[in-house]
Amino acid sequence: MFTSSTDQAYYDPNLGNHESTPFCSMKVLHVSPSFYPSRVYGGTIHSGYGLCRGLAQLGCDVRVLTTDTDGLGRTLGVANDREVQVDGLRVRYCHKRLRHSVSPALLRVLPSYIQWADVVHLTAVYSFPTFPTLFLCRSSNKPVVWSPRGALQRWEGSSRVLHKWIWESICQKLAPRNKLVLHVTSQAEADQSLKRFPKLRASVIRNGVDVPRNLNRSASNGKLRLLYLGRLHPIKGIESLLEACRIVEGALPDWHLYVAGTGSPSYVDFLRSKVQALGLSKRVEFVGEVFEKNKEALFAKSDVALVPSHIENFGIVVAEALAHAVPVIASKGTPWIGLEKNRCGLWVDNDPESLATAIRKIHTLPLQEMGLRGRAWMEKDFSWGSVCGEMLAVYRECIRSQTS
Repeated sequence: MFTSSTDQAYYDPNLGNHESTPFCSMKVLHVSPSFYPSRVYGGTIHSGYGLCRGLAQLGCDVRVLTTDTDGLGRTLGVANDREVQVDGLRVRYCHKRLRHSVSPALLRVLPSYIQWADVVHLTAVYSFPTFPTLFLCRSSNKPVVWSPRGALQRWEGSSRVLHKWIWESICQKLAPRNKLVLHVTSQAEADQSLKRFPKLRASVIRNGVDVPRNLNRSASNGKLRLLYLGRLHPIKGIESLLEACRIVEGALPDWHLYVAGTGSPSYVDFLRSKVQALGLSKRVEFVGEVFEKNKEALFAKSDVALVPSHIENFGIVVAEALAHAVPVIASKGTPWIGLEKNRCGLWVDNDPESLATAIRKIHTLPLQEMGLRGRAWMEKDFSWGSVCGEMLAVYRECIRSQTS
C-alpha cells in the first residue's frame, strides 16, 4: 500500500511542488465508491488517490465524494459527517449502510457537489454511486469523465454477465449525451469498453506510479526470488504460475516464490492445496497482504515480479515493481508490451509452459541492469506530473465541448 505524501519517501521529477504557484483553478469533483486510506480495493485506490493528489498540486480545486467503506462489513475510522483535508484534497466520506458502497448520505449531498463542479470524474461501474451520478450530471448538463477501471473488460471466466449487461443498459440511458468521456488506461481496455458503450469516446491515459527515492535491495546469494503480488482470484492466472513453477522445479538450482495478497478463503485454500499437490510447499510461501514498509521490504528481496493475469486494464503492480527496480514477467493479458521494448522484462502468454520458459530465460539475464532500466522508464513516462497533465487536458476539452 502507499502512504500520504506528508510521510512517504517518494518523489516525482516532473511534478515538483506547485502548491504555491497554481496555474489551474478548475473545480474537479471525484465521485468514487471507495477512497484512500481504504486498503482492500487495491490498485484502484492507489491510482485514484495519486491522480487527485497530483491534480491538487497542479492547482485544481479537488473535492472527493466517497464512502467510508473498507470492504464488506468494514468501515474506515474517518469522520463521515463533514469534509476532511487529505493532502490538499477536500474529502467527504459518507457512511455506507449496506454492501460495499450503499450510502443514503452520499445520495443526499451528491446534487450540491455536482452543481459546484466544473467537471465530474466518476470511478467504477457496478457500484451504488454510478446511476445517480450519471443521472444528475445529465440533468445538470455537467461534463463527465468516467473511469471504469477495467470493469467493462471480459474474459472467459467472467461472472454475472447478464446482470452486468442490464446494468450497462441502464447506464447508457442515464449517461449525459455528448458530454461523457471514458478514461481507460490501455488501448485494449478502450477497445473492449467501447464495445459496450459504442456511442462514447475514450481517452487512453495510463496510471502514474510513485518512485521510491532510495532503493534498499538485498542480495539474493544465488537464489532466484520470484514474487506474485496482488489479489488472489482466478482472473489473475495464479494457477498457471504454480503449474509453471512445477515445470521449472529441477531446471533451476535454487528458487523461491512469494505469493502476497488475499482473496476469498475458499480460493486461498484451493491455492494452498494446489501447492501441496504439486510438491512445492518448500518453494512457495504465502505471505498474506502486505502494505507500506512490508511491501517495500518484499520488493527489496525479490528479483523478478510475475503478473500472469488473464486480463488487466493496467496492472499497477507492474509499474510498482519496475519503480523498485524489479524486472517483470507479465502476461499478454496485460498491456505491458513495453517491457521488452525497454528491456526490463518479458511479455509472454500465460499458459504454464510459456511462463516456465520465461522464468528460465530471465534467470540468465542481467536482472540488476534490467531493473534499473525499468525504474528509469517509470520516472520518464509514468510520473504523476505527466499523467495529471494529460487528464487536465481531457477535463478542459470536456468543458469546452459543453460550452461550444
